[in-house]
Amino acid sequence: MSDRPQAKPQKAMSLRMRLFLVILPPLLLVSVMLGIWRFKAAQDTSEELFDRSLLSAALAISRDVSISDGDALSPSTRSFISDAGGGEIFYHVTGPGGYYVTGYAYPPRSEQAVNSDLPSYYLADYRGEEMRVLRMTESKTIGNLSGEIVVTVWQRVSDRQAFARDLALRAIALMGGLIGALTFTIWFGVQVGLRPLNDLQQAIRRRSPDDLGRIRRPVPTEVAGVVQTLNRLFGQVQDSIESHQAFISDAAHQLRNPAAALLALAETLPDVKDPAERALREAELIAAARASARLADQLLSLERLRYGYDGAMTRCDLNVVVRDICQRLAPVALSRDLDFSFEPCPEPLWVNADHVLIGEAIANLIENALRHGGPSLTKIAVRILHEQDRVVVVVQDDGIGIPFDQADVAFRRFSQLRHGEGTGLGLAIVEQVMRTHGGSARLEQTEKGTCVRLELPAAALPLAEEPAQAEPE
Repeated sequence: MSDRPQAKPQKAMSLRMRLFLVILPPLLLVSVMLGIWRFKAAQDTSEELFDRSLLSAALAISRDVSISDGDALSPSTRSFISDAGGGEIFYHVTGPGGYYVTGYAYPPRSEQAVNSDLPSYYLADYRGEEMRVLRMTESKTIGNLSGEIVVTVWQRVSDRQAFARDLALRAIALMGGLIGALTFTIWFGVQVGLRPLNDLQQAIRRRSPDDLGRIRRPVPTEVAGVVQTLNRLFGQVQDSIESHQAFISDAAHQLRNPAAALLALAETLPDVKDPAERALREAELIAAARASARLADQLLSLERLRYGYDGAMTRCDLNVVVRDICQRLAPVALSRDLDFSFEPCPEPLWVNADHVLIGEAIANLIENALRHGGPSLTKIAVRILHEQDRVVVVVQDDGIGIPFDQADVAFRRFSQLRHGEGTGLGLAIVEQVMRTHGGSARLEQTEKGTCVRLELPAAALPLAEEPAQAEPE
């Protein structure tokens, strides 16, 4: 034995976890993408709002300077520039001629040229800190001087970023809460959605092994297909069990009589002293044993064909298979002074088949004719035909015959239309052999006797380079 450790069977992922993983990750991905987009949009919006607050502060300062002739800013303007959302606002104002009016002494300077006609925004360094600067030029009159005044206002970039970061953290916290609530909702929804499936599992688990009835409980549409498949499987299993039980009952009934006959012959044999009588009894015992063995073989063959053929099918010429069977049984027919004929097809008839089973089916038909043909039987004819993509074997006799309206009964196992020898399994085995090979067996109407027609699908012709088909022994 190998010492290598056996691999443990992989455990399949639960349907609950599978649904959870299918639904949640796309939602999380979409939420993250929307969050990133919303964060960038919020940053852009906040920057725009901060810049507008700078512009509002510059306009308010310009107005106050013009009204007060540069003396002071109004209280509302001072409150606005000190409590702006992006941090404290600094300012510097120069009047006509460039003289200093009010504000901080030195404003941040831009390294690039600034358009003096429109409000200009730029970033500049002021006392070691990065600043967002707005420079605006307007025509005003201060005192008795008229001309252009320049208002410069600025804010710390770090204050603006801190304010934006605080807003972002709040948005992230809100988004995290929403994702958590969404995760819980999805998990709860999957649990509730799978409850009918869990109830169905519990109902099936509570069933006894003998209960193969249909599942009739209401189930969701998505599970209806599974329930229909289970019901169909239960029905097939029930039919199979009933068929096996019927077979066991029929087989026990059929084997009881041969077994009783064997026992009776065996018990009387020791009391027979006359050599001739003893020899007769021994011959009867051997014949009864052979009949019992044939019955058992036919029973096993029939069940093996009904519940799984495991033999090997090969390409063979049906002419050869049927000819060998006819050669084996022809002496029996000729010994009874019967006209026995075999008419093969002129060309080879290739079929994919188990030649042993096909031979047994043909033999059963010929033996049935010999056994049940009655005193009016004078001939047995076997013909092979080729019709399009089918290969046909016809076995016909002129004996007592099987009524055409009782064909279904004749092919039923253990059925005998007349009392006599036989097991009632011959035609049932023939039909099962044909079904195993994808063919069919049926009775055909004839004026006298019995005519059985067997059909098999024809196989493709063998390739030229392939060796010749070996004849079955």
